[in-house]
Amino acid sequence: MFIDRVVIDIKAGNGGNGSMSFRREKYVPNGGPSGGDGGKGGDVIFKVSSNLRTLIDFRYKRKHKADNGNDGESNNMSGKSANDLVILVPPGTVVKDEETNRIIADLTDDGEEFIVAKGGKGGRGNQHFATPTRQAPRFAEGGNKGKELKVVLELKLLADVGLLGYPNVGKSTFLSAVSKAKPKIADYPFTTLVPNLGVVSLREEQSFVLADIPGIIEGANEGAGLGHQFLRHVERTKLLIHILDVSGMSGRDPMEDFEIINNELRKHNVKLAERRQIVALNKIDVAADREEIEKIRTELSDRGYEVFLISAATREGLDVILERTAALLDEIGEVEPIFEDEIIQDKVYSADFERGFSVKRENDYYVIEGQLMEKLISSVNFDDYDSVVFFQKVLKDKGVFQELENLGVKEGDTVKLLDIEFDYIR
Repeated sequence: MFIDRVVIDIKAGNGGNGSMSFRREKYVPNGGPSGGDGGKGGDVIFKVSSNLRTLIDFRYKRKHKADNGNDGESNNMSGKSANDLVILVPPGTVVKDEETNRIIADLTDDGEEFIVAKGGKGGRGNQHFATPTRQAPRFAEGGNKGKELKVVLELKLLADVGLLGYPNVGKSTFLSAVSKAKPKIADYPFTTLVPNLGVVSLREEQSFVLADIPGIIEGANEGAGLGHQFLRHVERTKLLIHILDVSGMSGRDPMEDFEIINNELRKHNVKLAERRQIVALNKIDVAADREEIEKIRTELSDRGYEVFLISAATREGLDVILERTAALLDEIGEVEPIFEDEIIQDKVYSADFERGFSVKRENDYYVIEGQLMEKLISSVNFDDYDSVVFFQKVLKDKGVFQELENLGVKEGDTVKLLDIEFDYIR
């Protein structure tokens, strides 16, 4: 089974909580704070493995979660940071943010790694909050949450040359004739249900990868036929070989097919339609109307296309087109893969606590929500005066009080912060 697009959930690990403890050694009855820091949560990392060819493993496992960091301990002992979660993907995998459809990473080289979601930082132990006036802080920070998001994994085959053509024009026969690939071949539409790759070896140190893309028909970009599933595989190719059936046995007009498929390429991506194309007029061994073949060749040549007469079944003309393909690949050199969106450079998703809150009014209450508030609440000991002062200072420094005043809060109004309610006092 060939799987080339999946949606999965990933979550980086949470940071461990800082510890609230004090030195309790013999002869040191009133020791200072000794709470250790929490460990960092594990990152989620995608790594390319050349041993993988499809995304099928993700069909059976959709949720991937890194471990959390350990909590800090007494005696200034920091918690252990969690191991990163490394997820293996095949070469040619594009990672997108499911919510925005923006590209996060384009992974092509074996062993290449990319951090998609960073684990949360560990919280600071109470040793960090001691001051000359607050020598025994009875609170510590909670660990930051790791980022959680849905990502789309799309596999785009890493082929030098892509075969285009309507179903049954002979693409699979061509691939099997010029490489050791063994695609399924039969005389009915959509025989090829998955993209097939083959390596064409002309001579020592001269070879290229050829991809047989399943039949693209009119309306493929909108979902007709099978082409809409596989157009993305043409995006990395340097050169396209457009195969037309000129035998006359299918009852189709080769020039009409040529226009339809190129129109589908333009609809999918304008840059894709600008890829270099050569045309192979196939099945000349069973063609009855040689004049019609010459007419088609002349028309395409006048439009600037290089045209080759071949028979994939008898191998007639294959050596000529393969030699020209190799020469064109050398001439074209490296090309940039085509994307509908620009890649988000160095985009690593991590929890952002710089803002991290929202303030709104609900009936007679003012409600404060957000990850910053969750982190803050986990750090506060409301039975300790110093801890409450720290809590109020954070609310002020982060602009929470200002937001409340912008909404018209008055002294004595009730403010709800998660499960806590308090009266607002200036």
